[in-house]
Amino acid sequence: MVLALDRINSLARRIPTGVVWVGAMIPFVWLVWAAATNRLGADPVKAIELRLGLWGLQFLLASLCITPLRKIGLNLLRFRRALGVMAFFYIAMHFLAWVVLDMGLRWDEILRDLYKRPYIILGMVGLLAMLPLAVTSTHAAIRRLGAARWRRLHQLAYVAAAAGAIHFVILVKGWPLEPLLYAGAVGALLLLRLRVPHKVRT
Repeated sequence: MVLALDRINSLARRIPTGVVWVGAMIPFVWLVWAAATNRLGADPVKAIELRLGLWGLQFLLASLCITPLRKIGLNLLRFRRALGVMAFFYIAMHFLAWVVLDMGLRWDEILRDLYKRPYIILGMVGLLAMLPLAVTSTHAAIRRLGAARWRRLHQLAYVAAAAGAIHFVILVKGWPLEPLLYAGAVGALLLLRLRVPHKVRT
């Protein structure tokens, strides 16, 4: 087990972080192509919204897995920033798709939707929680804030993940398995976070 982890860590050190950035953009490029070529089914706007939101949640969960993986000896810390920033990108695009493509910038209807559909407010809470994380994702921001304050601020990622998972559960009617699995994954990560010793929390 230790030997396998050492090999994975050695391989990870040789992979440029740019590979993660480029790879993370592939789903977005595919989605643009699929939309342009009418390959998203009968309701392409809903398909765009769903895929963007789902990819954002997946990247966010991947970034939150970095700390518990370090506890077992798998060090992928150098990729966490790319995963977190790309999570914000996809979630922001998910929000813009709803505002622009779905609602057509009709602000009166947007406000009515916020009143009628509380899960939209939850989604906005998740997006707003991620905004300061994206803004402070640079080395310069870490130096200005200090490592301790930066770590405390970035605990908002768990707020964003919880809000996003609940948003997904409420959005998809009928209690299907997929959103419940995402909610369970967020719950498991929160429990692991509480059990990770302070000295390895980053």
